[in-house]
Amino acid sequence: MFGHLTAMPSDPILGLLTSYRNDNNPNKVDLGVGVYKDESGHTAVLNCVKRAELHRNTTENSKVYIGPTGSELFNSEMTKLIFGAEHKVLFENRSRTISTPGGTCALRVAADFIQTCKKGATIWVSNPTWANHTGLFEGAGLQVKVYPYYDYENKNLDFDGMLNTLKQVSPDDVVLLHACCHNPSGMDLTNEQWQQVVEVTKMVGFTPLIDMAYQGFGAGLDEDAYGLRLMADAVEEMLVCSSCSKNFGLYRERIGACTVIAKSSLAADISLSVLLHGVRIIYSMPPAHGAALVETILSSDELRNEWYSELKVMRDRINGNRQILVDKLIENGVTRDFSFIARQSGMFSFLGITPEQVQQLQDEYSVYMVGSSRMSIAGIAKSNVDYLAQSIAKVL
Repeated sequence: MFGHLTAMPSDPILGLLTSYRNDNNPNKVDLGVGVYKDESGHTAVLNCVKRAELHRNTTENSKVYIGPTGSELFNSEMTKLIFGAEHKVLFENRSRTISTPGGTCALRVAADFIQTCKKGATIWVSNPTWANHTGLFEGAGLQVKVYPYYDYENKNLDFDGMLNTLKQVSPDDVVLLHACCHNPSGMDLTNEQWQQVVEVTKMVGFTPLIDMAYQGFGAGLDEDAYGLRLMADAVEEMLVCSSCSKNFGLYRERIGACTVIAKSSLAADISLSVLLHGVRIIYSMPPAHGAALVETILSSDELRNEWYSELKVMRDRINGNRQILVDKLIENGVTRDFSFIARQSGMFSFLGITPEQVQQLQDEYSVYMVGSSRMSIAGIAKSNVDYLAQSIAKVL
């Protein structure tokens, strides 16, 4: 049965992590793995999470299944976090949210739901997009096509190309949009551009699937959800996949959510039953621990406010790292314009150098980033930014 198998290529980011760990250079810099790190390079547990865990440890009295939809309180709190407590889809009772094992599984549940709606449906993703999107959707039987998004040459958004392509999309297709902190480019739509995308969505009639993995890491919780909420205001049907890995720091707890918006409350109930049919086949029941922590935080004024503060610290540090890297490059005599890094948002940015220069950074200076020059901004720190800027200057 297994004799004909050949080894699959290893994930390039995991390979980078292994190389980084084996590197003995005391000045080594890890810009590969997309997790938040503090100034010391550590991904700490948020204090509000620690307090929520203490509460859970003292109040949990069973390990029985919580049901395929997950915790009702988690689903309710996440729905309000995503859409805002006053959004019309909540009052119209047209949304249904389920908890999932991470944002990745939320996407897979959404993909299977789309496949049930229309076998072999086409889903459009941005060029570039998160590396796992294409394989995930194809694995569910969907056809993946791309629309222009990032202009590598001008280090900007190819909005005209994006909009023109979306106007040609079939009404039966699905279009994946990043809510904020675009992975991997860091280039987000402005509010005005979101308004135009929403108008095209209404005109063409395709179904939007919005991936929101970084709410709160861009400009703020409400600001980062602007486009998503605007879209939900305008369309009758929509899917949202969200993650608690980054903004709550719950990476290993694997907790996310999948939300469907339908034309009516009855249609939403039917859609939920289809979602749960897929859940039963994929993982049957969701994990409970991460959801319990999130719902404890969001349902407590004290813990929620503490979370706001801790999230702001992470957001401000990432945004500050962008500007300090640009400033340090200028200090090191770099005349090439890297100001685009400071104009972007979220965890990632393309440095815009060649694969050969990326390899040179790794081989000669122990600076690790993906071959496309995608770098994780959270890996920058006051202790390494001078060395990083000097290293980049030497390979340009």
